[in-house]
Amino acid sequence: MKQFFSVADVDDLSGIVDEALWLKQHPFAHEQLGKRKTLGLIFLNPSLRTRLSTQRAATNLGMEVMVMNMDKDGWTLETREGVTMNGTTVEHIREAAAVMGQYCEILGMRSFPKLQDREEDYSEDYFKKFMRYCQVPVVSLESATRHPLQSFTDLITIREHWQQPAKPRVVLAWAPHVKALPQAVPNSFSEWMCRAQEEGLVEFTIAHPEGYALAPQFTAGAAVTHNLDDALTGADFVYVKNWSSYTDYGKIIPVNENWLLDRSRLDITNEAKVMHCLPVRRDLELASDVLDSPHSLVIQEAGNRVWAAQTVLKRILEQL
Repeated sequence: MKQFFSVADVDDLSGIVDEALWLKQHPFAHEQLGKRKTLGLIFLNPSLRTRLSTQRAATNLGMEVMVMNMDKDGWTLETREGVTMNGTTVEHIREAAAVMGQYCEILGMRSFPKLQDREEDYSEDYFKKFMRYCQVPVVSLESATRHPLQSFTDLITIREHWQQPAKPRVVLAWAPHVKALPQAVPNSFSEWMCRAQEEGLVEFTIAHPEGYALAPQFTAGAAVTHNLDDALTGADFVYVKNWSSYTDYGKIIPVNENWLLDRSRLDITNEAKVMHCLPVRRDLELASDVLDSPHSLVIQEAGNRVWAAQTVLKRILEQL
């Protein structure tokens, strides 16, 4: 593995999940692999689980870790080419990324979309330039359009908690929120579940209100419904997440129906396990009587972030 930006960077989906679950049982089996190597984590936006889990994963592999919060510690970066830098930007991404690559064998970067210009966000210009100029392997810690470490974690969690021979029925369910959120997590979850469905690992359905369809490139092969109860019927896993509109980009479209998943709604599922990437707004996105019940996997899911990151870092280190 030379980089980790999407599920397209994984050639053996079932195998990489098995590897992550093996590493969970043997966390220090490769602690010499990263000895005297450094992972740089670059954050343009806040992080809790991504930062801590990736740091833990790196130390399990014997790596040193440097963390930089660019919004607080670094210069304002210019990403445009051929411009005279006589405005507010201080350093060009050409030099900044190249210098970071001099200090680290692997870099991880997190950058959210602005949710103002769909073409700009979905071009992933920032990530593409960072990867081009740093000249070392890059791990996405979330970008404008994807959160692959989270989605890898989600597949690990589903595999870990499903011990039956039949394929689990997995539902991605839109949830309410008070502000516009990116599509990165649902895009990525859909992309990974569609790939898993192609390989016979799951059956996948997306439930969202009218106006909240995701970009088609992330949902090919998924069943889509605008009726939450229809999607929940017989479901084994329900992944709850809010996102803003893709078509009316970055906007919140009013929804009159009740899309809150509460305990009573789980009665129509197959005793489904409930997942969420966190942070979650209780009793807005997801009811407390679900979060505090045995149906909730949100803590176990967050714990598995370590093994997703460790597997990715291990595979990259083996290629250095």
